[in-house]
Amino acid sequence: MSCNNPAIARRRPAAALAVRALAIAGLAVTLAGCYKVKNTTGSVPSDYRERHPISITEAGRSLEIFVGSGRGGLTPTQRAEVLAFAQTWKREATGGVTIDRPVGGGNDRAALDSLRQVLSILAGAGIPNHGVGIKPYQPVRGTMATLRLNYPQIVAQVGPCGLWPEDLGPSYNTRHFENKPFHNLGCSTQRNLAAMVDNPADLVQPRAETPVYSNKRSTAIDKWRKGESPATVYPDTNKGAISDIGK
Repeated sequence: MSCNNPAIARRRPAAALAVRALAIAGLAVTLAGCYKVKNTTGSVPSDYRERHPISITEAGRSLEIFVGSGRGGLTPTQRAEVLAFAQTWKREATGGVTIDRPVGGGNDRAALDSLRQVLSILAGAGIPNHGVGIKPYQPVRGTMATLRLNYPQIVAQVGPCGLWPEDLGPSYNTRHFENKPFHNLGCSTQRNLAAMVDNPADLVQPRAETPVYSNKRSTAIDKWRKGESPATVYPDTNKGAISDIGK
C-alpha cells in the first residue's frame, strides 16, 4: 500500500533532485580545488628568482676615517674619500649625514681637527649644515678610534647566501629523487646582480625617457629633400691607416 501513497511518490523526485544537486556541487568544489590549490608544503621553488628574490630596502653607507693621536687633519687620500662620499650623498642619499666622533680616547684633539676639515669638505660639496649631525661615542679601549660618516640609502639586497637546509648526498628522502635544484643554487648570481645595479629602482620600473635628439635627424631629412646623400662624411677616416691594402 505504501507504493500507492501519493505523498511518498511526490517525495521521491524531490529527494533525487537533492542528491543530484549535492553531487554537482561536490564536483564543482573538486574542480575548483584542482585549479586553485597549490601544494607547496615542504617544497623548494624551482626558479632561483623565487628562492632568492631581490628585495629593495633602506640601508646605511658608511666611511671610516682613521685618526692617529699625533696628527690632526686629513691626509690627501682621506680628503678625496670624504669628497667622493659627499658627491655620492647628493646622488643617492635618503637622509642626512651622521658623524660619529670619538671622545675620551687618546686622539680626541686630532679627531676634532679632522672633524673640522670633514665639515668644511661636506659644506663645499653642497651638503647643508642642517643636514649634518654629530654624535659622540666612547671608543673601545685599546682600539683605533675613527671618525665614522654615515647616511641612509636605498639598496637592493639578497640573502643570506650559503644556506644548506638539506643534505646534497644520497638519501632515502623522496626529494632526493625529484632532481630539483638545491636551495643555495642561484643565490650568488642574484646577490651579484643586486650589487651591480646602480639604481635599485631599475629592478622595479624603467626610467623616464629623455627627449629625442632631433638635430641629426633634421639635417639628414633636409639633405634627402635636396637630393643629397644623407650619409655622414668623416674626412679624417684614413689618417690612422698604416696600409693601403684593400683599397
